[in-house]
Amino acid sequence: MSEAENFARLMRELKERGGLSYGALARRLHTSTSTLHRYCKGEALPTEFAVVDRFARACGASPGEAVNLHRAWLLADARRRAVAPPVREPVPVAGSVAMEEPEPESGFGSDSGFGSDSGAEAAVVVGEPAVVAEPAGGRPWYRRRAAVVAAAGVAAGAVAVALLVAAGPEPRAPRSGAWTDGVTGSGPGMTAPAASAGASGTASVPASASEAATATETPPPAGGPGPASAAPSTSSRAVPAPSPAPAAPLRAAVRSHVWTAGCDHAYLSERGPGSVPPPPVEADAPAWASKLRAVHAGTQIVEFTLHGTGPGAVVLEDLEVRVAGRRTPPAWNVYQMSQGCGGALTPAVFAVNLDAPRPLARPVAGNDAGGTLPAPAFPMRVSAAEPVVLRVEAITTGCDCDWFLDLRWSGPSGSGTLRIDDGGRPLRTSAAPGRPVYGYATEQGRWGR
Repeated sequence: MSEAENFARLMRELKERGGLSYGALARRLHTSTSTLHRYCKGEALPTEFAVVDRFARACGASPGEAVNLHRAWLLADARRRAVAPPVREPVPVAGSVAMEEPEPESGFGSDSGFGSDSGAEAAVVVGEPAVVAEPAGGRPWYRRRAAVVAAAGVAAGAVAVALLVAAGPEPRAPRSGAWTDGVTGSGPGMTAPAASAGASGTASVPASASEAATATETPPPAGGPGPASAAPSTSSRAVPAPSPAPAAPLRAAVRSHVWTAGCDHAYLSERGPGSVPPPPVEADAPAWASKLRAVHAGTQIVEFTLHGTGPGAVVLEDLEVRVAGRRTPPAWNVYQMSQGCGGALTPAVFAVNLDAPRPLARPVAGNDAGGTLPAPAFPMRVSAAEPVVLRVEAITTGCDCDWFLDLRWSGPSGSGTLRIDDGGRPLRTSAAPGRPVYGYATEQGRWGR
């Protein structure tokens, strides 16, 4: 039995015992009846942890049953990411040549395979949204928000810390959810580890092979014997080879296309509205954005799940923001992914202002139906049996920024840093000041302002 089939079986058992119809459960989950049917048949998988948590509580699951359901979902979600084809997103720069015209689109966001939940899932993230100009006379039709009241629940990230199991997916995974373990290698999801600290706590940087094997020699005096007969210099000294840095005992599954409440996000693209396909669901966003060479507009939410790979615990000490490049924002169009959505759950996050001279990851508390969710705080403890789920929300109003995160850790094998990026490439978020903003008119089948 596959991971997805096992997850569907547990859902069916809880539903049958709870005695609720598909319609009643769908209303409580804020999704459609057909989508819930597909979850229970193993034809689709929720992309957000909050849906699984609401389902367990609606069916009256015991704590042990909820743990088993959450464990099954995490394994199925990891397997889905591991078998999906890797997507390499090209990184355009401002002033680049125009791209060729697209082929006719069949549309994204179809509910096939392990697709996304068609309803908005309550996972709103704290942060300041990108400011866009609104036309005189009120807000445009595509920005009017429909109120969606989500059932009060435990925050997805906080509960996942206690529920994620030790078994991780295979190393091969797509860029939008790639597993990174800090071991030097190639292929999707693999990044080179940062220099690890030795016993003194100072990071050791490996010397090149030529430096380690070549001795420094003093040239012969003028008029003296040539190199073939020159006597060895007394000042010659071999550079000792450095000790190998310990591999990071951590894995990170990174999602770089996370939308507020699973539906609210915006992208920049240089294509005109006539050549842009309809907005996708969140699960299809990496492929949609890659095909359009689209860039996150104003805000980007990055979620990463960490667990240990060895028998001992690892301490997460700090999260540092590194801006690798700043450019003038491109004069492209802004495409809103949703006509509006909302929810009652606001996960706690690390907020990052990319416009600051030295951006910091600032802890921000969350909210769950009026109850405060504590802000994340270092140090944190993580192991194979005790994973951690963290969210970072980065905003910018003035730059087209390339950036990544360095997670400092220490454990039994030493200490070092684990890089959090977009499948080996920097994350990219761009401001969109004064750019044309388009929303998708479903009834007309086109983008409009």
